[in-house]
Order: sequence, then structure tokens, then C-alpha cells
Amino acid sequence: MNIYQPTLMRIESVCDETPDTRTLRLVFKDPAMAERFSFKAGQFGEYSVLGHGESTLCIASSPTRTGYIECTFKKVGKLTSALHQLGPDDLIGFRGPYGNHFPLDKMHGANLLFIAGGIGLAPVRCVIWNVLDQRDRFGNISILYGARSVSDLVYKKELAQWAGMPHLRLWQTVDPGGETADWTGLVGFVPTVLQQVAPSSDDTFAVICGPPIMIRFTLPVLQSLGFPPERIYTTLENRMKCGLGKCGRCNIGSVYVCKDGPVFNAAQLQDLPPDM
Repeated sequence: MNIYQPTLMRIESVCDETPDTRTLRLVFKDPAMAERFSFKAGQFGEYSVLGHGESTLCIASSPTRTGYIECTFKKVGKLTSALHQLGPDDLIGFRGPYGNHFPLDKMHGANLLFIAGGIGLAPVRCVIWNVLDQRDRFGNISILYGARSVSDLVYKKELAQWAGMPHLRLWQTVDPGGETADWTGLVGFVPTVLQQVAPSSDDTFAVICGPPIMIRFTLPVLQSLGFPPERIYTTLENRMKCGLGKCGRCNIGSVYVCKDGPVFNAAQLQDLPPDM
């Protein structure tokens, strides 16, 4: 078997999250592959368009929801621009799943705090639905989600759905200047809002994903609120290419993000060289 050969997937549906961000629901062209495929929350794949190359994207749907996978991407380069031109019934390539995953077994019975910025909600969304589909296994759930502006918020329908769920606290915020006249959420950068709402760290795990600068300034806030580094998890994806630890692009110190990650806790991040 050629480990670099992608499997064909058909686009079942398309959802425009923002003017430049889109979610694709994908199903395997080969029914046998669909029967064999499984993954865990936090793993990723390599998505390809013939003639345009491939790109690393998370699996944004939950493993508890079978028969399809979803990917959410922002149109920023050659491959994502090519993906953006495709529609229902078009075919793309997929390799995966790769990488490690969020240790949900360790989190059973505990409270969970999810923090995401911008399109960083995509990998967090996978974990959120994984947890909500097994709701009785976890304690209280809190979600803090921020974006540059109201128009940059993704999964708006799901945000509204989460806001109405019992035992779930949702804070939404946009950067100063990104609010609209009818915006009823908070205004402020994610680290600042996190400090203001000050969620309890008692028996709580935190899961965070977003732009590197957001993660960098949010981690100290979490630790000031009493979250132990071993209970803060994030996912690093911006350096991966081949997904197999062969190209070396994601190598940092003794770690290959694609093989040893992309999920790390804050204690592990402290041991990585500073250029991460």
C-alpha cells in the first residue's frame, strides 16, 4: 500500500461559514473504505485537489458522527482556493487520519473549558460535539469563542444551538472595532475576556486552539486562574506538511508535530524550543 496515495472522497454538501471560510462534508467514494475508517478527536488529514497539491487540515466533525467527515478551511492559498471552487459531487483526495488526539478518557467526570479563536474553532468543534454526544460522561461545559469581527464568526448556527443547551456556558467576543450595532456578545481580545469571566479551574480541563499569538497570551491567563499545565491542551497545526514525519517541516527539537502531536499539553510546550 502506498502511504502517500490519497483516497477519493465526494463532496456531499458545502456550507459557507464566512465570505472566505467554508465547510465541506465529505463521504468516501469507496463504501468499503467508509466501513473501515475511524478517527479520534484532534487527529488531522491531508486534503488534495488534483493539479493543485495537498494541505493539512483538521477533521472538524466528531468521531461520534459516522458516515462522513467535515473539514473547514479559509481561502488563503493555492490549495484552499482550489477547494473553494469545488461543489457538491466533486471529488477530492484524502489521507489520514494522522497524529495523536485529545485524551478524553482522562477527562471523564471533569468539567471542560473550550477556548477558540477564529477558524481555530474547527478542531475544538470536533471535541465539543464528541463530548456533547457523550454528555453524561462529563461535568459542566464552558466555551469562550472569539473572532476579529462578527462576520468572521464561524459555525453561527451551532453557536446559537450551544447557547441554548443546559449546563453549558457560552461567551462570544469580537475584537474591539469588530462589533456591529446589533451585537449582543462581548467585545475584547480572547485573553482579556478570559481574565474577565474568570472560569473556575476546579476539576477542569482546558482545550484551546487559535492563532499562535492568541494561544501565547492565553496560556499565562489560564495558569494565573489556577489551571495546571498538565490540564491545558492545545493543538499545533501550522507547520505540518506530509503528515508522516518524513519531510521534516514540522520538526521542532526532538518532536515531530505530525507524529508526536498535533495535541500537546502546556507542560509539554514548555519543553519545546522557543521558536514553536
